[in-house]
Amino acid sequence: MTTKKKPKVYVTRKLPDAVETRMRELFDAELNIDDRPRTKEELIQAVRSIEVLVPTVTDRIDAEVIDEAGPQMKLIASFSNGTDHIDVEAAARRGITVTNTPNVLTEDTADMTMALILAVPRRLAEGARVLTDSPGEWAGWSPTWMLGRRIHGKRIGIVGMGRIGTAVARRAKAFGLSIHYHNRKRVNPATEDELEATYWDSLDQMLARVDIVSVNCPSTPATYHLISARRLALLQPTSYIVNTARGDVIDEMALIKILREGKIAGAGLDVFENEPAVNPKLVKLANEGKVVILPHMSSATLEGRIDMGDKVIINIRTFIDGHRPPNRVLPFR
Repeated sequence: MTTKKKPKVYVTRKLPDAVETRMRELFDAELNIDDRPRTKEELIQAVRSIEVLVPTVTDRIDAEVIDEAGPQMKLIASFSNGTDHIDVEAAARRGITVTNTPNVLTEDTADMTMALILAVPRRLAEGARVLTDSPGEWAGWSPTWMLGRRIHGKRIGIVGMGRIGTAVARRAKAFGLSIHYHNRKRVNPATEDELEATYWDSLDQMLARVDIVSVNCPSTPATYHLISARRLALLQPTSYIVNTARGDVIDEMALIKILREGKIAGAGLDVFENEPAVNPKLVKLANEGKVVILPHMSSATLEGRIDMGDKVIINIRTFIDGHRPPNRVLPFR
């Protein structure tokens, strides 16, 4: 009796131990033990001989990499919710299937979004630094010291009312915020009723009327710099903006300018336009208490990463068995 040959799988980053162990059991998996980001040259070398590539959002799988793939490579099983780091059209031209890991990070990302919605107006990062950067210098409670802004009773405008945006809305409603949203289409009436949400077909009109903006839409050609300099100028001087989606949805230089000029009250960012680089001007603004910045950690829970790994494995096994994987991604039209 012959044993079926295991497919050769190349994993670009360190994954949770439980995921890597299962991959080694099922596949001829080459792991990234030291978690060093792979260079383009290393990716090109890998795709020439493997059957399945497992990249993450830190890997740029562009047409140049894809065109170097050997004829045996037929699947890119991305360990990610989004696929903006992959040239899906180039993969389709080569007959390579692309999959992702959707719907497992909704609650984790919504939790972190809500944390930023609280952290920015209530100045949590500034308060923490008082005790850690200058220990012993805190003089004690004062009626007028470290005053932030109340979020209860304010209006939140959610840009992108998909699964994550809806999860953010549920949390925000529990904190007493009035829900407003802009989306390509209205959510179903039952969800609107549950959230007592107000739909705006005009993003401009919504931005001018809300106190907090939460960016929760995907990165696509249509959403690049969706929050432009012109739209940032519509925000009220007392408003805040939070982004846990993708950095390029906001014109980052325009955001920096408007923060430096004090034309909005603050921002909370977990994503950046040129990751992993963070604009030094944003760091300076963070040190001045005008923005809270986090290192792209809104989805960073062990449970979430294991769930992502399980989806990658299911996609690979389904594909290798000759069936359509459940999380296939088609070229954007």
